[in-house]
Formats: sequence, structure tokens, C-alpha cells
Amino acid sequence: MKQLVDYIDILIVAPFFLGYLWVADKFCKKFLGASKRRERLFLILSFCSWLFRNILGRLSSGLYTFSVLSGPILFMGLVVLLFRSDREKRILSAAMLMVPVRLVADFFASFLSCLELFFLHIVKKIPEPFSRDWVIALISGAGYCFAILAVCWMSKHLVPVFCGKPRRWYVILAVPILVIVIVYDVASLGAGNGIMVRSEGNMGLYYDQLFSLAEFLVLDFLSIVATGFYVFGMNRIYLEQEKSDQYRSQVAVYKMLTEQYRQSERLRHDMKNHIIALLALSRNKEWEKIDNYLKNMEGTALDAAGDLTGNKAVDAILYQKRRQAEWENIKWESDVRMPKGCCINEFDLCVLFGNILDNALEACGRMRGDECRFINIQAKTVKKCFLLEVKNSMDRTEKYPDGFTHKGDSQEHGIGLLNVSDVVNRYNGAVHKEAGKGIFVISILMPLNDTAHDIKTAV
Repeated sequence: MKQLVDYIDILIVAPFFLGYLWVADKFCKKFLGASKRRERLFLILSFCSWLFRNILGRLSSGLYTFSVLSGPILFMGLVVLLFRSDREKRILSAAMLMVPVRLVADFFASFLSCLELFFLHIVKKIPEPFSRDWVIALISGAGYCFAILAVCWMSKHLVPVFCGKPRRWYVILAVPILVIVIVYDVASLGAGNGIMVRSEGNMGLYYDQLFSLAEFLVLDFLSIVATGFYVFGMNRIYLEQEKSDQYRSQVAVYKMLTEQYRQSERLRHDMKNHIIALLALSRNKEWEKIDNYLKNMEGTALDAAGDLTGNKAVDAILYQKRRQAEWENIKWESDVRMPKGCCINEFDLCVLFGNILDNALEACGRMRGDECRFINIQAKTVKKCFLLEVKNSMDRTEKYPDGFTHKGDSQEHGIGLLNVSDVVNRYNGAVHKEAGKGIFVISILMPLNDTAHDIKTAV
């Protein structure tokens, strides 16, 4: 019975830690994926290793050091071994899950311990209060409750961090987080029995405990803030870099399409001369030369039938995307009427139509060949505003969070929609996205007044 009392604090904390493992398992399942059997194995092995390390740490100070330092290694090993996805992504997931269980849980546990000491000293009038083991266990359990809330928050807000990044991104992100966790564990070991600041007996045990807990609070807070700023700051830098790279590639595409359209204009201008030349070849029955001549014309022609919108850049984009759709057996419907004297810069129109249609073609391409695949484009003027609406079919199992899609490691969709949003915001417009019943719809409304956009910002 005495041995059971010695370990009562571990028994009290155990259900709270099991709750943390449950949400950690859901976190890994969301971003990594795993079978039911491996999920159960992760829960069982993680809990057993935690229980074994806590019991082992009670035997001697050396074993306590080993139990503390081996915890992150064992946890990371289980995540890497039992879940799917890229190894680098699994390492980042394990590192991110260590932050709540180390920093968030200890921060709130230290805060609650301070409140308890204040209560015992001020209300109970105990000169040098000291927390009992079962109270410390309950406070630790409360800390795990806050860690559970932190993991739930991370599951909702870390989608942009985990979606559509290269492998080196996950390594760059994981290493500093692991360093922060290791440094914190070393600082915890250096604290000894929870006393980091001592007054050499001048101020008493009460103030020694308060100073120690305050130091832990500051260390936890700074570590949490540093981790948050690093993760979301790096994600912001990555997105800005990707947007910049995509803009440069779109400039090249825009120039290519413009040149292609100029060639088509020249071809139409010289059509009379071409007809005369073909008639001459026909009279002489030079069929091979006629065939070669027509092939050369086909290579430079822009068959814009059905896509004459009143804007050359938009015509060129629609022609290119329509040909790709026809090649992939995607039904194409287009009714685009560009307003005369449109104040929207041609390059910005290229960004809008190009990104939206690329996403639509990708969504149709991921569907099975026997499913009905279509793209419908509507654009017109509505009450001095330019309205663009694109509908396309999509896989019914696919989900579209705001700005990103669940497309494995694909990076382009989210960045493309960010570029679209940037253009629309420059013109004081609005974007609406909706997905359901196998159809994705994006609608854009932009005012057509000249003051809506500063032309100096155009590419």
C-alpha cells in the first residue's frame, strides 16, 4: 500500500496525459495519416513509455535525467515509425507536438502553482507553504488540459504550414523547434527539485519557490512566443517567395501569349495573300507543298472562335486553356464579355484567368475518366462592376479549406488563389469561393471605376 501511495501522483496525472496522447494522435492522423491499428499502437506504446520513464525516474537522480532526456526521442521515434507521409513531415509533426506538452503545460502548471502558493501563504497564513504531491499532480494534470487545447488549436491553424511544402521546408522548420525543446529540457534538469533561483536562505523557501516558478513562466512564455513567431513567420516568408516566383513565371507566360496573339493578327492580316498562294499551288496540283503550307499556318494561327472577348490577353488565355481542356476531354463552356475601356490591367487579367483556369483544369484532371468533367466561365459587366464566375467539376471527396486544398504535396493551388486575392484586393474587389456536391465555384466582383486601381502598380 505504501508503494501505491508513493506513486499516487503518477496515477492522478495518467488520465490527463492519455487525453493529450489522444488529441496528438488525431493531429498526426490529420496531417500524416495512419491505419487504425497503428493509431492504437501509438497510444499504447506512448503511454507505456511515459509510465515506465516516470517510475524509472523515481529510483535515482541518474535515472531521472535519463527519463527526461529520452522522452522526446521515444516520442519522435513512435511518430516517425507509426505514421505515414514524408519522414521530414513526420519529424516536424513530432516537434510541433512537443511544444504543447513541454512549454504550454509547464507554463500553466507554473502559473497555477504560483496561485496555490499565494493562497497558502496569504489566506492560510502558512509562513513557508509547500505543495503536497497529489496537489502537484492535479496542477500537472491541469497543465495537460491546456496542452490539449493547444493541440486542438494547432490542428485548425497549422493547415497552411503542413500543406503543399517541399521536404526541406519541414526540416528547416523542425530543427529550431527541437533545439528549443532540448534547451528547455536541459534547463528543467538544471532546476533540480524545482528551485532555479535561491536566496541562500535569506528570503526563505516561499520566495525561493516563487522566484523559481516565475523564472519558469518567463522561460516558457519566451519559448512559446519564439516558436510561434518562427513557424508562422517562416510560413509567411515562404508564401511571399512562392507568390513572387509565380508572378515572374506569369509575366513570361503573358509575354508569350501576347506575341502569339500578334502572330495571329499578322496571319489574319495576310490571309488574302495566303489564299492567293494556296490557289496557285492548287492549280499546279502541288499537294505536298499545300500540306506543308497549311501546317505552317496552323502552327501560328490562334483559333479564337468562340473566345473573342474584346481583350487580346484574355482571348489568348482562353484559347490556351480551351485547347488543354479539349485535349483532356473536359467540356468547355465560355461566355466572356470584357467591358470596353476596362481599367483592369491586362497582366492582372492574365493572373486572374490563368490561375483560376489552371486550378479548374487540375481539379478536373484529378477526377476519374468516367465522371462528367466540365468548366464553365462567365464574365460580364454588372452595375459598373466586372463579374467573373468560374464553375468546374471536382472530386466529391475533395475538401477545400480557405485558400488551400487537400492535394497531397501540390503547392500551386493555394499560391494561385493568393495571387488572385492580391489582384482583387488592389482593385477593391471581393472574392467568394464555394465547394459542394462535386462542383467548385469561384466568383469575383471588381469595380470598373478608374480610381479603383493605381496604374503605377501594374506590371
